[in-house]
Amino acid sequence: MRGTILTVTATLIGSVGAACTRSFSSSAAITPGSSTVATPSLSAVSTPTPSSSAVGTPTVTLSAGTVIGAVDGGVEYYRGIPYAKPPTGSLRLKPPVRLESFGSIQATGVGPACPQMTGYDITPLLLEVLVLPDAAETLFFGTSLGGETEDCLAISVMRPEGTSADEKLPVLFWIYGGGFEMGSSQAYDGAVLIPQSVAQGKPMILVTVNYRVGAFGFLGGREVLADGASNLGLLDQRMGLEWVADNIAAFGGDPDAVTIWGESAGAMSVFDQLALYDGDNTYNGRPLFRAAIMNSGSLTPTQHIDGVKAQDVFNTVAEAAGCGADSAKLECLRGVDYETFLDASNSVPTYLTYSSLAFNFAPRPDGKVLTASPEVLAQSGKYAAVPLIIGNQENEGTVFSLFQDLKTEESLVSYLKEVFFQNATTEEVAALVATYPSNPDSPGGIGTTITAYPEFKRLAAILGDYEFTFMSRILLETLPDTVPAWSYQSTYASGTPILGTYHSTDMPRLFYKTDDVSTALKALYISFVGSLDPNDYEDPTGYLTTWPQWKENKQLLEFGAESTQLITDDARSGSYEYIRSHLEALRV
Repeated sequence: MRGTILTVTATLIGSVGAACTRSFSSSAAITPGSSTVATPSLSAVSTPTPSSSAVGTPTVTLSAGTVIGAVDGGVEYYRGIPYAKPPTGSLRLKPPVRLESFGSIQATGVGPACPQMTGYDITPLLLEVLVLPDAAETLFFGTSLGGETEDCLAISVMRPEGTSADEKLPVLFWIYGGGFEMGSSQAYDGAVLIPQSVAQGKPMILVTVNYRVGAFGFLGGREVLADGASNLGLLDQRMGLEWVADNIAAFGGDPDAVTIWGESAGAMSVFDQLALYDGDNTYNGRPLFRAAIMNSGSLTPTQHIDGVKAQDVFNTVAEAAGCGADSAKLECLRGVDYETFLDASNSVPTYLTYSSLAFNFAPRPDGKVLTASPEVLAQSGKYAAVPLIIGNQENEGTVFSLFQDLKTEESLVSYLKEVFFQNATTEEVAALVATYPSNPDSPGGIGTTITAYPEFKRLAAILGDYEFTFMSRILLETLPDTVPAWSYQSTYASGTPILGTYHSTDMPRLFYKTDDVSTALKALYISFVGSLDPNDYEDPTGYLTTWPQWKENKQLLEFGAESTQLITDDARSGSYEYIRSHLEALRV
């Protein structure tokens, strides 16, 4: 790993993340957050303010117990409801176990966060980026607001105030991102989405789920595979969906009208949920969801869970926890104290380092939960083909290219071979790099003042295409003609120096901003959740263009700063064909 590693405490990351959400107290009341948040070397960032103080104590009775919530701004909040037994002690590094009874729950705070990985590289380029307007709050959107605990498997439900149990509202089920290493449902609430759905005449319920990340949720290796403890974070998400099927009717939701939605690693998780058990998305004989939305993520070509990379990570974690010499390393990891295991999880680099999106922790094929690498499952049709929205930001790769400082084409090839594509030959990686010009104009949008290293633009283009843009296109090409799908590209932040319209710029727009562009984006999603058609909405601002299904002419709806337009989904076709035809060698 290069650069200085700063171990960021949960408090620090939470303070930045708090700029992106309303602040909830841990008691029965909801209280406003502060107007500014101080961060090291950063300008203050503004915090959205709640529309009103909390009133009332709404209550919902479930088979497992009573859930007491709170009301604010026309939204009822029930947050931090446990859905599984604490994954601690002998249940650490085990599949989740359903919680059958909890008595009475005061679900009035933000709820817990799962243990986080917190290391990242501080580079001059990163510091330069963080002083850009909105950069800090956007880059850290969705990180934990504190309260990390291993006992974190909780779910939150937000609904319009006064919803009755017989209303059968559609449900939007949110899976957060964070590189499978960090992230929390705490920062995502319904303060803007739900009132807009009501105003739009399409009221809905928002559900957010916690799942384990880092070594707690995505540890690989032979020992993990043999124990049946693989892809635990995905199993947490699946149990959350099962909880919705069992309980959402009590909140006035329709268990047959669930749309799963995620961003980044959350979007990759959405596809994994489509592909779990070769596409079996049923529970008690009924589908767990009827539609899907993927923001900035879909397929993630990955090596097997007992492959060399996953095994190396397992060995590193075991050694860091003091279990390296133990003959039963996995049982040893279950027996160490929480802080020891947390530190061991943080002993490998995160995605905000030189390692970038090479994913030390991620869902990996295990022959059962994920029977093959996601792109194989997509191309073989082994997934639940449901109506979907899928798309990306124009400059997905810029954020993940802030840590490398590669000065020559040879160093770029070496970096990709050593860090990302270890199963490919040097010649295969060089051929991939050769499909990109040395200073690519496309994807554009990152401004003319670029104070970065010589290979920055090319690496950013490769990472953005490989991890995001091209994977969406590959998935869309696999969909049956009978399955409706809409795809997009966002360019509304074009011209932002170094970053352009970078990864995660959509999150503030979809969760708390209320300008015309943000409102239009939310309107499309709300329409899709309600009727499976994003065009079921009349835009009073004139911003939106009618959005055709991708299969009609393979077009994307481009979300610009002032208007939308249709563009053909054929950018960088030579690079696309190379990656598509070499996916087996290009797994991370």
